[in-house]
Amino acid sequence: MAYLDITHVEKSFGANHVVKDFNLDIEKGEFVSLLGPSGCGKTTVLRMVAGFETPSAGSISIEGKDVVALRPNQRNIGMVFQAYALFPNLTVAQNVGFGLRIAGVPASEANARVTEMLRLIGLPDLGARYPFQLSGGQQQRVALARALAPKPRVLLLDEPLSALDAKIRVSLRTEIREIQRQLGITTIFVTHDQEEALSISDRVVVMNAGIADQVGTPFAIYNHPATKFVAGFVGTLNSFDATVTDATTGAIRLGDTPITLNKPLNASAGSKIAVALRPEAAQLGRSDLREIALNGRITEVHFMGSIIRISAEVAGTRLSLDTFNRADTPPPPIGTDVEIGVSARDFIVLGS
Repeated sequence: MAYLDITHVEKSFGANHVVKDFNLDIEKGEFVSLLGPSGCGKTTVLRMVAGFETPSAGSISIEGKDVVALRPNQRNIGMVFQAYALFPNLTVAQNVGFGLRIAGVPASEANARVTEMLRLIGLPDLGARYPFQLSGGQQQRVALARALAPKPRVLLLDEPLSALDAKIRVSLRTEIREIQRQLGITTIFVTHDQEEALSISDRVVVMNAGIADQVGTPFAIYNHPATKFVAGFVGTLNSFDATVTDATTGAIRLGDTPITLNKPLNASAGSKIAVALRPEAAQLGRSDLREIALNGRITEVHFMGSIIRISAEVAGTRLSLDTFNRADTPPPPIGTDVEIGVSARDFIVLGS
């Protein structure tokens, strides 16, 4: 049995069915992200684990014990919110130690734990300050320390970085992951930011309309999407309509170009299917690794620093490809006819 089991959980608010037959097993010490667009049910799942919402059906177990009937303060769960939710009239140290004081932990033990937590989040000398004297990133670190101070069994993070600027978000998410690994605490992280989810998670749950469309490692989610929604939501995707010429061998025709995918297709010869390519799976010109040439015409060039994103019209569809910036090789001008090299192994067949 997994450390945290969410089994056949559903949640409805009146006629609005927000979470539908949600199942997830999380091992002890695992970092799992719930990823999806606004309104997909990811925060509702988190709130049911925390005890702030009661499931309409299903069970939630921690260490083999069903906790659905327990109040939030009986579950020993730490939670960090998008809003820092710090007490403005308490110092940093008092905020971090608040849960310990409520639990009746002796003062000497609580003070030692607060000191430990402030050192862990890199703010050992700021215990006497008040929240308004801290930056947004520092306040969120304090909120994290407060959640961790009582040594919870599970840590829940509800979009904790969305109020911060981009540079601080990147550094703080790395710190959160390092702290989580150091403590070995089981963690659920909710985000709508795919880069966050992919960069720090052991596994990612992609949610769509209350359903877990796919659960897997970041590598599997990105490279082997199970549904059309996952393929389109995670990363940038070039989508094409192709004609099946031989379903047994996976032979298709993309525009005037024949391509053999070397895997059977659930379609009949002559039918249309949707296939896709990631931008990094295409390049200007053919090579040993990109042996298939698609004819295209450059329509846009976007300089993004280390990466140049080029758009071309291919088989009546826009194709985006990424190429590394090289100071001695400028990108081709708009309107240039080019060959775009791709490989059959990189095509994704889009399902439902």
